[in-house]
Amino acid sequence: MLPQENNPLLDFSGLPRFADIKPGHVTPAVDLLLSDGRSTIQAVQKSPSTWDAFVAPQEDANERIGRAWGQVAHLHAVMDSRELREVYNANLPKITQYWTELGQNQALFEKYKALRASPEFRSLTPARKRIVENALRDFRLGGAELPPEKKQRYAEIQEELSRLGAKFSENLLDATNAFSILLNESPSGIPQDVLEAAREAAQKDGKEGWKFTLHMPSYLPVMQYADDRALREKMYYASSTRASELGKAEWDNAPLIARIVPLRRELATLLGYRDFAEVSLVPKMAESPGQVLAFLDDLARRARPFAQRDAEELKTFSRNELNIPELQAWDISYASEKLRARRYSFSDQEVKQYFPEDVVIRGLFRVAETLYDVKIQESKAPVWHPDVRFFEVRAGGSPIGQFYMDLYARETKRGGAWMDEAIARRRKRGRIQIPVAYLNCNFSRPLSSPSGTRPALFTHDEVTTLFHEFGHGLHHLLTRIEDLAVSGINGVEWDAVELPSQFMENFCWEWDVLREMTRHVDTGLPIPRQLFDRMLAAKNFQSGLGTLRQIEFAVFDMRLHSDFDPTFDRGDPSAARTALDLLDEVRAKYAVLFPPKYNRFPNSFGHIFGGGYAAGYYSYKWAEVLSADAYSCFEENGVLDPKTGARFRDEILAVGGSRPAAESFRAFRGREPNVEALLRHNGMTVAA
Repeated sequence: MLPQENNPLLDFSGLPRFADIKPGHVTPAVDLLLSDGRSTIQAVQKSPSTWDAFVAPQEDANERIGRAWGQVAHLHAVMDSRELREVYNANLPKITQYWTELGQNQALFEKYKALRASPEFRSLTPARKRIVENALRDFRLGGAELPPEKKQRYAEIQEELSRLGAKFSENLLDATNAFSILLNESPSGIPQDVLEAAREAAQKDGKEGWKFTLHMPSYLPVMQYADDRALREKMYYASSTRASELGKAEWDNAPLIARIVPLRRELATLLGYRDFAEVSLVPKMAESPGQVLAFLDDLARRARPFAQRDAEELKTFSRNELNIPELQAWDISYASEKLRARRYSFSDQEVKQYFPEDVVIRGLFRVAETLYDVKIQESKAPVWHPDVRFFEVRAGGSPIGQFYMDLYARETKRGGAWMDEAIARRRKRGRIQIPVAYLNCNFSRPLSSPSGTRPALFTHDEVTTLFHEFGHGLHHLLTRIEDLAVSGINGVEWDAVELPSQFMENFCWEWDVLREMTRHVDTGLPIPRQLFDRMLAAKNFQSGLGTLRQIEFAVFDMRLHSDFDPTFDRGDPSAARTALDLLDEVRAKYAVLFPPKYNRFPNSFGHIFGGGYAAGYYSYKWAEVLSADAYSCFEENGVLDPKTGARFRDEILAVGGSRPAAESFRAFRGREPNVEALLRHNGMTVAA
C-alpha cells in the first residue's frame, strides 16, 4: 500500500492536489511508483493469461504512474520553473526506461499472445479485444521481438529521444521569453487594448513605455496592425530565428534536430522498417508515407491556383495601396488585414469587441449542451494558477466528466493550445471513474485599470482555437468506454484524433451559434447580422495560402522522417544536408510566398520535435477531410440538431478508441469520407 497521506503525487483518491505539489515530491513519488509497477509486472508474469489476473493489475499500476507523471509533465508545461525543470529532467529518463522495459518484456508479450489465442478472448468485449490487439502491436513496435543487444540499443535511443524532445521545448520557451522590445512612443496602428496590455507589461518591469514580446497575444497584433514596418521586421526576425544559431548558442535547436532525425531512423531500422515514417503510421489510419504524400500532393494541386491568386492580390494591393514595392514576410499579416478590411469592411479588432471571455464560454457550452444533452457548470478544485477555472459536465443530474480551463499566456507556459488527459474514464472496483481533462490556450488576459478590470477579449481566430481544444476535450469527456486503454482519446488513431476538434471549429461560422455567444464589451449588443455576413464572406479569404502553408509543413515532416538522408547532397556526396535544406526544397515545390533566408522555422517546430506529431503533422489535413464531411451531415439536418448530435456522440465521441476510426466514421456518415466537403468549406470548389 502506498503512503498516500504524505505525498500529493501518490494520492489517487480524487483530483490532483495542485496546491500541495512541490518539486521535492517528484522523485520520491516516481521512485515508489516505478518500484510498485515493476513488482506488479513481476507478479502478473506468474499469473494465468486472463484479463482479470493478468491485464487488470497492470492497468492499475500503470495508471498510477501515468497519473502522477502526467501531473508533473503538465506543471512543467504550464508553470515551468528552474526547480521543477530540474526534477522533471532528472526523472524523465526513469519514466522512459520503465515504459521501454514494459514494451520489450518478452514474457508479457507471450502472455498477451496466449490471451489472444485463448477461448476467453472470444468472450471479451470489443473494447477489450481491441486493447489486446493494440498491446500485441505495441510490443512489436516496442522492440519485444529484438535480440538482447538490439533491445539495449532501442532503450538507449528512446531515453535519448525523450531527453532531446524535452530540451527542444525548453530551448524554445527560453528563447521566446528572452526577447522583448520596449518602445518609448506608442506605435501607431496597434489596437488600444493591445497597447494597454503592453503598457501594463512594461509597468510590471518597473518601466515606462510599451513592452512587446514574442508571446502570441503580443506578437500577432504587432505583425497584423503595426504601421511601423521596421518594428514588424524586428519582431519577425526575433520570432523566426528563435532557438537557432542566430541567437544564444545554448538554445540552438539545430543540433538537437540533427540528432533526433537519425536516431528516429535508427530506431525504425532496429524494428525492421525502412524509415521512421513507416513506424509512425503503423497505429494510424494512413497506410504508407507514399499514400500520405500523394494525399497532400493532390490537395496542394487543388489549392495552388487559389493560393497563387491570393498571393498576387496581396502583392498588387501592397504595391498600389500600401506603398510596399516588394512584399516581405513581415508585411504579410499587415497587408492581409488591410486588404481584408478594405474588401469586407471589417477588421479583426472590430470583431474582437464582441467576444468577451465569459460570453464566449457560455456560447461554447451551449453548443455542447444542445447537441449532446449535457449540462456544464463551474465548480471548485485545487488549481496550479489563480487564472485557472474548473468545470463539471453533467448528464441526468450526475457528473460524467470534469475539466480545467487555463486560457491566458504567461512566461511559465509553453506556447500554443492543447488538450491533455488528467484522468481517464474506467470502471474500477465496480464504480465508474469519471474522466478529467486539461484545456490550455495562450490568449490575452483581462486588463486592469483605475475604472476596473476589463474582460479578456478574444479574436474570432482565438474563439475557433477554443472550440478546437474543447472538441478534443469532449472526445475525452463524453466517452462511454469503461476500459482505460481505449477510453476517450486513448487508443484513437493519431490521424483521426483531430476529427472531433476540427469538427467543433465549424460552429464558429454559424449565425445561430454566434448570435448567442457575442455581446459587445461596451454596449452589450450581440454582433450585428451585417457584420457576421461580412465575416462569412471573408471566411475563405486567403484560404489557398493557408492550405498550402499547412501542406508545406506536413510534407516537410513526412519527408524528413521518410526519404530525407542528411549524409549527402545531390551532386556533392561529401556535403551534409540539414532539415532547413529539406524545407527549402519542399517550399520550392509547394510555396507561393517565401520567407527570408534567415528564417529558421524547423527550430521552433515543436509539434514534431517536442511533441507527438513526428511523421504525423499531416493528421490535421487528413482529419479535416473527416471533420468537414462529418459536419456536412449537420448542415443537411440542422447545425444544432440534437438527433444528429446524439448520433455523432454515440458513433464518434462515445466509442473512443474501442474500434477503428474508419468504422466509427462509416457508422456515423453511412459511407466513406469525401474530400469535396473540405474543398467547399475552404472555398476551393472550382476544378484546378
